[in-house]
Amino acid sequence: MSALPEEGGSSPETAPDALAGFTIGVTATRRREEFGALLERRGARVVSAPAIRLVPLAEDADLLAATRQSLEAPLDDVVVTTGVGFRGWMAAAEGWGLSADLGEHLSKARLLTRGPKARGAVRAAGLNDHWTPSSESCNEVKDYLLAQDLRGRRIAVQQHGEPLSDFVAALREAGAEVIEIPVYRWLPYRDISPLRRLISQTISGSVDAVAFTSAPAVHAMLGAARAEGLEEALLAAFGGAVVAACVGPVTAEPLTSRGVPTLQPDRSRLGALARALARHLPEHGVTRLTAGDHRLEIRGHAVVVNGELRPLPPAPMAVLKRLADKPGHVVSRADLRTVLPGSVARESAEHAVEMAITRLRRALGPSGIVETVVKRGYRLACQYEAGP
Repeated sequence: MSALPEEGGSSPETAPDALAGFTIGVTATRRREEFGALLERRGARVVSAPAIRLVPLAEDADLLAATRQSLEAPLDDVVVTTGVGFRGWMAAAEGWGLSADLGEHLSKARLLTRGPKARGAVRAAGLNDHWTPSSESCNEVKDYLLAQDLRGRRIAVQQHGEPLSDFVAALREAGAEVIEIPVYRWLPYRDISPLRRLISQTISGSVDAVAFTSAPAVHAMLGAARAEGLEEALLAAFGGAVVAACVGPVTAEPLTSRGVPTLQPDRSRLGALARALARHLPEHGVTRLTAGDHRLEIRGHAVVVNGELRPLPPAPMAVLKRLADKPGHVVSRADLRTVLPGSVARESAEHAVEMAITRLRRALGPSGIVETVVKRGYRLACQYEAGP
C-alpha cells in the first residue's frame, strides 16, 4: 500500500505548537532524546518505548574472520549499508592492526553506498564512493549488481543489524563470492515493558502516532505484540486511527508488506519525519466543529476552545469524542458509559458518566458547549449536523 501523503510539503516550517494535544510513541534507541525533543518542541506529548538495542561487534570473532577473509584477495565490490556500521568496521580493523590493509583493499574496490549517511562515512574515511541508489534501498543495490555479470566477483556486504539473506543469496546465485560483514546486530531492548505498554496504548487509541526509525524496531514491536496474541489488533490500529510514521521506505517495508499505510517524509531524516507528523496530524487527526457558538478542535488528549489549548483527562476526553461522533445528537448515558476507560461497576456507571461530564464542562471553560437532555442523555450544542 502506498504511503500516506505528506501534506504541505512546500509550505513554510510548521508552527512549534502544531503537535500540541497529540501523543506520539517513539521506538528509537539511538538518538531518541534528539528525536523526542524535535516532537516536544512542536507541542507533542512523547511516549518513549525503545524497541531494540544495538550491540557492537568490535570484539566479535565473526567480524574478525570476515575481515580477514576480505583481505585474502582483492575485493571487486563492497556494499556499505549504514554509516555507523562502516565506521564501526573501520574502528574494529584499527584495533586489530588491520586498518591499513583494509583501507588499501577498499580503495581498489567499487564502494556501493545505500544512502547519504553511508556515503558520508565512506568519504570521511578518505575513500571514493562509486554509486548510491536514489531510493536508499538495498533492493535497488541488489538490482544494480544483478544487472551485471557477477561470475567470479568478490563482493563484501556490510550487514545493518539483520542478515540480508535474500540479498546475499541472489548475488551468490548469480555467481559471486559474497563475504558477509556482521558489524553490529539488533537485539530486543533489555526492558520491554515500555514497548508492551505502547502496544496496549496503540491498540486502545491512547496514542495518535507511533514513529519508527528502523525496520528492526518495527519487527521488534510486531514480535512483542505477537507474543501477547495482539499482532492483528496492532496492525488493525495502524490501519485505522493510529498513524504509523516511518523515516523511510526501508523502515516502512515490514508494515507496507502487510498492507498497512504509513506516513513517510520526503527525505529519510529525523527532522523531516517530525515535520511530516506536524503537518499530517493537525490535518487528519483533528475533529473541528462549532458548539454553543464556540469553535472546538478535538485532538488526541486535548481540545482547542476558541484557539486556547485545554488538556483533558482520559474519561472526559473519551466522552467528548463520543459526543463529537454525533454532533448535535443526543448520546445516552448508557452509550457514554461504554467509552469510559477502565472497568466501571454497573451500579456506579451513571455516577461515573455524570462526573466525566462535570469534569469535561469544567475543563472546556465556556458554558453552553455540552447540553443535558433530561432523561435522555447529553449532546454537543451544534447548530448543524456535520460529521467530525
